[in-house]
Amino acid sequence: MSQMQKPIGIYYEHPGWFKPLFAELERRGIRYERIDASRHQYDPGATESRYSLVVNRMSSSAYLRGNGQGIFHTAGYLTHLERIGVRVINGTLATGIETNKARQLSLLAGLGLSFPETRVVNHVSQITKAAGALRFPLVVKVNIGGAGAGIVRFDTPEGLQAAVDAGQIDLGIDQTALVQEFVQPRGGHIVRVETLNGRFLYAMKVFTAGQRFNLCPAELCAIPDEPAVDFCLTEAPKKGIQVEAFRPPTQLINDVERIVKAAGIDVGGVEYLVSDETGDVLFYDINALSNFVANAVQVVGFDPYARFVDYLEAEIASVHSAPAKTKDPVLPLNLACIP
Repeated sequence: MSQMQKPIGIYYEHPGWFKPLFAELERRGIRYERIDASRHQYDPGATESRYSLVVNRMSSSAYLRGNGQGIFHTAGYLTHLERIGVRVINGTLATGIETNKARQLSLLAGLGLSFPETRVVNHVSQITKAAGALRFPLVVKVNIGGAGAGIVRFDTPEGLQAAVDAGQIDLGIDQTALVQEFVQPRGGHIVRVETLNGRFLYAMKVFTAGQRFNLCPAELCAIPDEPAVDFCLTEAPKKGIQVEAFRPPTQLINDVERIVKAAGIDVGGVEYLVSDETGDVLFYDINALSNFVANAVQVVGFDPYARFVDYLEAEIASVHSAPAKTKDPVLPLNLACIP
């Protein structure tokens, strides 16, 4: 099959988030195939792909829907695609950042950007020791999260110790977590900045009102049995959470663009807040899965999916016009894939 005949592949897991993307592709008559990341197989010895390019839309919150295996499978699949010369939107580097909050903070540190004071642990026994170097209140975040899941807040050392002793803290699917100082955002909101092709696309204030994670209302944290697994920050308008369009200062836009460049993110979001106590800007999340804000035209004034498909059309044209590449049988060195 020639490059001109090959469809693009949309590799995704969530059953509903990308309907607007599919609709826009169909409206323009662009050939594509849906690839179910939760039920997938590939031949690692294959030397070519049936797709002209692959758009990676795998979600880190897939484990909340019983599809955690897709998170780990994706790293191998994208490595394979890149080895045989397939253009991947949000490839292995982006995935390595998306699925590892500890790695996100290291990237921020390397760029000289600030984030909440944090310790990374790989065993529950280390949580109280890590907390001893931090100020309360604090939060414990699973390393592979998504949609605000796996985050709990503790207001006192006694409350944290009680939860540890009761076996109530789950470190998540890779048994790694962040113990992090809780920062009250100034103005009661955080800012999410979306980017496309490494550039600023739009930003919005999201007024948290406590919805960002599972707060602990008592000294002994009561972790809910059934978290709101389908909540996504970009669905905030549908959930009745206040959002408003916002353009950050130029320096912050530049910082966000530096972040996504370093993370290899073609399309994605970065979240930050301003500390109510100090006025410092603190980045805290790098997200390679952007399904864009609901009711986008009303919120930000345009349809970001139309811009995204414009970008994909340009990428398709670039792939079709590029000369054939000689396949390198040696796996590329990619620091995002090294434990």
